Amino acid sequence: MLRKLLPTLLSVGLLLASLPVLADDAVYNELHYTTDPILLTAEVAANPRVSGDIYIPERIQIGQKTYTVTGVSDRAFRGCKQLTGIVLPHSLRQIYRSAFEGTGIWLNKDNWQNGLLIIDSCLIAVDKTVKPVLTIPEGLRLVAAGACQGNKTLTRVNWPASVTRIDHETFRDCKNLAKVAIPATVSEIGEDAFTGTAIWTNPKKWKRGALIIDNCLIAVNNDAPAKFVLKTKVPVRLVAAAAFRANKTVKTVTLPEGIREIPGACFYQCAALTQVNIPATVNRIGNYAFYQCTALRNARLTGHALSIGVGAFYQCELLGEQFLGDSLRVLPTAAFYACHSLKNIAFPARMHTIGDGCFAGCGLLEDLRLPDSLAYIGEMAFAGCAKIYQVVVPAGVNSLHKGTFTACSRLEKVRLPDGLYAVGDEAFKDCVALEKVLLPASTFRIGDKAFDNCLNISRIDLPDNIHYIGTQAFIGCKQLQTITLPASLKQVESGAFSQCVNLRSVTFQSDVDTIRSGAFYECRALRELVLPEGLKLIEEEAFAECHALERVRWCRTLEEVRPAAFRNCYRLPVPTLPDEVLIGKNAFKGCKEKPAK
Repeated sequence: MLRKLLPTLLSVGLLLASLPVLADDAVYNELHYTTDPILLTAEVAANPRVSGDIYIPERIQIGQKTYTVTGVSDRAFRGCKQLTGIVLPHSLRQIYRSAFEGTGIWLNKDNWQNGLLIIDSCLIAVDKTVKPVLTIPEGLRLVAAGACQGNKTLTRVNWPASVTRIDHETFRDCKNLAKVAIPATVSEIGEDAFTGTAIWTNPKKWKRGALIIDNCLIAVNNDAPAKFVLKTKVPVRLVAAAAFRANKTVKTVTLPEGIREIPGACFYQCAALTQVNIPATVNRIGNYAFYQCTALRNARLTGHALSIGVGAFYQCELLGEQFLGDSLRVLPTAAFYACHSLKNIAFPARMHTIGDGCFAGCGLLEDLRLPDSLAYIGEMAFAGCAKIYQVVVPAGVNSLHKGTFTACSRLEKVRLPDGLYAVGDEAFKDCVALEKVLLPASTFRIGDKAFDNCLNISRIDLPDNIHYIGTQAFIGCKQLQTITLPASLKQVESGAFSQCVNLRSVTFQSDVDTIRSGAFYECRALRELVLPEGLKLIEEEAFAECHALERVRWCRTLEEVRPAAFRNCYRLPVPTLPDEVLIGKNAFKGCKEKPAK
């Protein structure tokens, strides 16, 4: 249903790659990037044919927006043997070892010093020539994800205070690594950072199902008690990403005060989890933190929460309510997707963004009061919210995106703001209870299938500014009886009013030059038609199956009537059109033949 909204879930590692889900491809100075239009961040995407020395700036300008470059993807330069040098920006928060594998930089032995490949104070990789006891140099600002992965030489690592993050899979499968000193400056530990090390495989390191290194909770296994309480002599200060991933035994979790983040995929697919006691110090919930915790009923946030990650509560089917603190400004993609029991949500007064699919499938969500501060509602944000009765779209929202309210089957009343310029594709598709929509004068675009199958809409007043009515925009609007097409409209798109079986009157105020295929297909109540001067083309089946159509005032500008355009218009006499008008095969098949002389 969400199609583009979520990445392919090939592995949890990919989930935690920090690649924005709502993303666009862009090119800046011949390099490909993936950009996040909400967070205004960019990641270097796959660039398989770069060569020579390249420069990655801290910011890139795409159109009217400026993006901060925060990442280099896992396949950014892999295999580029002609890449000999690179300058990395200080804005980077994540980089991958694999991004440089097989490049000219990687293959040049002069770039390796004491078994380390370091580029612009970023540790990219460690090879088998490194000493068993590795002291990562002071001054490094970033260590690549997977930098030491699979290294069998390492036995001990001393971490410098200059690096604040141990990325995911950094030491994965370093089988002889038995000790790591994690300084207090480290505030994030990625998924599987220590999986497969001697620390991980040593049963003595696990206490009551928990692996803790230097006051950091690394992982919890199925030996943990159902009621999991973090009580240690020295308080745990952070939890690693995916720490409880797929745990089958833990039912309730009490996290200690002082923890500031519930990291990405922390409770990923913990099917038995019913409650998490979140301390007041937590201000961030990471991407997919509670993904598919299908038994979770309570994970109440505090008023200090600054951010909630992508898919944070994805498919938490029993989560009945959620409190969002006043500090929250953005709800990202799929944050509460398919939370089937979620009935109420109180939005912060200054929230400005609701991301794609944020509440899609929340079938019990009923009282929807959007904050006045809201400026952006994403694609399919409320798709399938079958109990929403009415919506007032705030003044700051200037467009509705694809499928925003699609399949909101009880939605009867919608108030759109002055200044709204576009109703996106499928925005109100299958809103079968919707009776009336007042489009503001500023609206100039109605997207494809925008009101598809809105069975009860009886009236739509189109503003004079309308320039585009999309393909099948009003298909199946069975109660729609009249329509006036404004002067600004130049063509009627395919199937725009198809199957509007009670449509009785169509008035052209415009110089429409084309009526596309099936535009008024099966409008069975349409009796009379005045074609506008300036009309040149009537495409296939444009008025086919209009059984009541009996009179058409033909225009002098008509050049072509394509096949089956008026097929089975039983009451319409076959017209005598000028010889220069091209008439397609069966254009008037089934129409009333003139009596023979």
